[in-house]
Amino acid sequence: MNRHERATVEDAGALASFAFEMGVLKRLRRAGWWHVGVRDPESVAEHSLRVAQLAGLIAAAEGADPARAAYLGVWHDSQETRTGDIPHTGKKYLQIQAAEKITADQTDTLPGPAASTVQDAVAEYEARETLEARCAYDADKLECLVQALEYRDAGYQDVQAWIDSSRAALQTKTAQRIADAALHVSPQAWRQ
Repeated sequence: MNRHERATVEDAGALASFAFEMGVLKRLRRAGWWHVGVRDPESVAEHSLRVAQLAGLIAAAEGADPARAAYLGVWHDSQETRTGDIPHTGKKYLQIQAAEKITADQTDTLPGPAASTVQDAVAEYEARETLEARCAYDADKLECLVQALEYRDAGYQDVQAWIDSSRAALQTKTAQRIADAALHVSPQAWRQ
């Protein structure tokens, strides 16, 4: 096997390993919901899927690139394979590394283009300087608000703090309008 073939095999191995790491997000539960009694909350991957979907929709309405916003939403919590999902009540007791640092560690064995695309997406999301990043950030907050409304509809009553803090954090007019509508629409209205 020549040097190029070895590098190709090593790159594929690194990408496969990274895929297994990202699979942890499917099993990792959003821990904050345990505080209100939700025994089996959604996974980080389930949360990230709806964040990506909402980010694309918000971006389209705001005149931003929906694909880019959705891509940022896909990667926004990927660092949690290394840290777990830490509720806001626990963060003040821990010294958590910046998302960009964790992502750099996660991607350090990936081939250059793969590492760069993930690192760039996380850096853009964290900086919130682009409209796409602000749409993805709003999608994260909006998804939390929607999830809280779904849990409340299922009988979990102590979710108002999530609703209030998520609504207050929204920056785009589109996300604010969606949140206000969600507050007055049944989570089952789509079935009518």
